[in-house]
Amino acid sequence: MKVTVRGDGSRSLMERLLAEKIPLANSCNGRGTCGKCKVRILSGTVDEITAPEERLLSAEDIRAGYRLACMARSTGDVLAVEVPEAEKEHVFTTDGFKPNIIPDNPRDGYGLAVDIGTTTVVVSLIDLRNGEEAATGAMINPQKIYGLDVLTRITYETEAGVAGIAALQKAIVGGLNELAEKVCAERGIAADSLIEIDVAANCTMQHMLAGVDARPIGKSPYRPVFVKALRLKAKKLGLVGNDDTLVYLLPSVSAYIGADIVAGVHICDLKNTGDNALFIDIGTNGELVLATPDGMYSCSCAAGPALEGMNITSGMRAAAGAIEDIRIGADGIDLAVIGDVPPVGLCGSGILAVVRELVRTGLVTKRGVFNKPENFDNDDWRKTMLHYNGTKREFTIHTAKTGKDLVVTQSDVRQVQLAKGAIRSGIEVLLDHAGLKAKDLDRVLIAGQFGAHLPAESLLEIGLLPPVSPDKLIYAGNSAKTGALSTLLSEKAKQETEELAADIHYIELSNSENYDRLFAKCLLF
Repeated sequence: MKVTVRGDGSRSLMERLLAEKIPLANSCNGRGTCGKCKVRILSGTVDEITAPEERLLSAEDIRAGYRLACMARSTGDVLAVEVPEAEKEHVFTTDGFKPNIIPDNPRDGYGLAVDIGTTTVVVSLIDLRNGEEAATGAMINPQKIYGLDVLTRITYETEAGVAGIAALQKAIVGGLNELAEKVCAERGIAADSLIEIDVAANCTMQHMLAGVDARPIGKSPYRPVFVKALRLKAKKLGLVGNDDTLVYLLPSVSAYIGADIVAGVHICDLKNTGDNALFIDIGTNGELVLATPDGMYSCSCAAGPALEGMNITSGMRAAAGAIEDIRIGADGIDLAVIGDVPPVGLCGSGILAVVRELVRTGLVTKRGVFNKPENFDNDDWRKTMLHYNGTKREFTIHTAKTGKDLVVTQSDVRQVQLAKGAIRSGIEVLLDHAGLKAKDLDRVLIAGQFGAHLPAESLLEIGLLPPVSPDKLIYAGNSAKTGALSTLLSEKAKQETEELAADIHYIELSNSENYDRLFAKCLLF
């Protein structure tokens, strides 16, 4: 779409567009590293092209007038810009466990069970008399304009100060209010009649919703302002409701084991089953909890955004056109694409599946390196699967009739390798701390909206999970929201969740003996 903005040499074009509430892809919070904020200058003058742009934009794009909005600044009064139409993003929603939660405090009215994820926000309207779900809604977290991950958003707070804290709170409060109004309208009730809103979220999202400084979470010693449960008034936060509407923020364990994980562990009843259970929430930050009869141990590992389709050459969020699975063989390449439309990119499950297939077929070695085409015999079907782009080897998933081909590069494989190494090494540290081996695990629970769409085949074959029987894998779905539902309906559940958070021991991976060596070992496929 064509937009016109007033020149302001002190601010980047991206800042100007966001100030006008014009949606713009922005993965790196304006650092010139993701290349997603590409726009075309139609008229007006801008400053000289920068080194990051020369690296991320093709020569053809530069000749056509394209710039990165985060790098470009206007040098005139008025600028006409062509901004890509915002893609319709697919919001994954999954059900969690459906335990028989009987309200111990039945009330005549409705409340909200909320899961605020870094990527997705999900809300359920609950009848407080019987615990039934009356309506549900979901959206992409509106804070994404400040960065796709929590550290980028914390960086925005650091750079913008108090104004940044207020902006991030305003974004998430606005999103929650929109969802609340939607689900209440579906049921035919007024949003200001809500009695209680219970929120399970990671520690950073909890801080940003409460309008509390999240910057300490992003720097050593990584100590959040609060981890205990909070009871706040909705009106004070700017949320829908009335003067008496309670907002209950579930407790966290540490800066990177948040209330969403505590909620999931509680609703899955890991503390009381008496077996060895591993709980995993796979995302940009992989959060792990190992429950044993002798104690509960947790850690967080920086998996990076590759498993969500980011920082990948042909990566994208899950939406129509995203490749979600792939098979590679002598007969060619078979793709599964969301929406059954022509492929336009790879989402997280897709890049995981591609790497699985590349390793399985020997196109990529166990060390994560592309094989050389010349290493295959002339009659080997794999010989033509890889090609050189200059001196670098690539694998072409799909040849486009127009636009760029969809490829996987060595860098893409490396991103998946780093994510796999981070999560697997975290699992190994927890097992070692508890004196267990993979064979001792009775259950492995995969939690979260994103994890629900990762096939066991991919997780096990690339070694992201230790070698366990697929029968032991359980997909817990959105256990965070279900955990928030339990506290919404039960004062006893609130007490149990708060006690649980205090009982989970947090292990800092970087302090573990020989962790660097373990991480390197876990990089191998």
